[in-house]
Amino acid sequence: MFIKQAFNYLHDSWRYVVGAIVIFLVSQLGAIPFALITAFKLMQEGGDITSLDDPATLMTVLDSNLTLFLMLLSFVFGLIAVVVVVKYLHKQPLVAATTSRKKVDWGRIWFSFLLIAITTIVLTVIDYYGNPDDYVVQFEAVPFLILAVIAILMIPLQTSFEEYLFRGYLMQGIGVMAKNRWLPLIITSVVFGGLHFFNPEVDKLGNIIMVYYIGTGFFLGFITLMDEGMELALGFHAGNNLIAALLVTADWTVFQTNSILKDISNPTAGFDILVPVLVMYPVFIGIMAWKYKWTNWSEKLFGKVTPPIKPSEEIIES
Repeated sequence: MFIKQAFNYLHDSWRYVVGAIVIFLVSQLGAIPFALITAFKLMQEGGDITSLDDPATLMTVLDSNLTLFLMLLSFVFGLIAVVVVVKYLHKQPLVAATTSRKKVDWGRIWFSFLLIAITTIVLTVIDYYGNPDDYVVQFEAVPFLILAVIAILMIPLQTSFEEYLFRGYLMQGIGVMAKNRWLPLIITSVVFGGLHFFNPEVDKLGNIIMVYYIGTGFFLGFITLMDEGMELALGFHAGNNLIAALLVTADWTVFQTNSILKDISNPTAGFDILVPVLVMYPVFIGIMAWKYKWTNWSEKLFGKVTPPIKPSEEIIES
């Protein structure tokens, strides 16, 4: 039903192609302030502007809170573009790009948000006390409070952009073109994960980390299809990124923040990279399936997506 309802609005293939291009271009416009301000600051200090090609340099030129704000700005631009494209290019209300329910279920969003947030906090506390040499406490009240304001306001917008683009707009667009559910699940998950290939974590841990990124894409797409809406994915993604930004940072992560803890261990790409995908995500799926009483698994994941029957067609068939 979530994908199928896109048939009720303007769903020509060219609209999704044009829409995707517009969303990409607008999101890139949002990255210009970060590039300009960083370049200006570097030149002001007598640095070599070509050094900005190095992500390690790019992330350390400005104050970490300002860097985070400017990085997230492009996602805000992208989210605005998605809303405009859905409303004006497809004549589709935003709620129809969000869920198959009559209105957005905020209870689902908060449930998945708290599920991953509490899990992350508990596991981090256990690891901190189990391996205290791997962490340093870097909490400073003022920088942390500024970080908290930026993160609470901006990170949900960042994750909402990614969810509306992949689990909403592209999931529905590819679904109505392919007329099935499995192809949009595969394409959106692989592309979502693939876009993380340029994250600094990949350089540090190797390509094995892509299993986590692509696996996360499949998990978010899976719960969207099973629940016939994006609410669980929206809450989960926001909770995961927000708690990560506030709780723990490291020199090799994409978000380097004034968080409470800093991980100073030497990370290795072992089985722990696969634990979320092979262990935690199936557990989360089980919890969600039990709470929301999911049924018809095969149909929801692999079934066909057909246009609604018009009244004239109903008469002919009857």
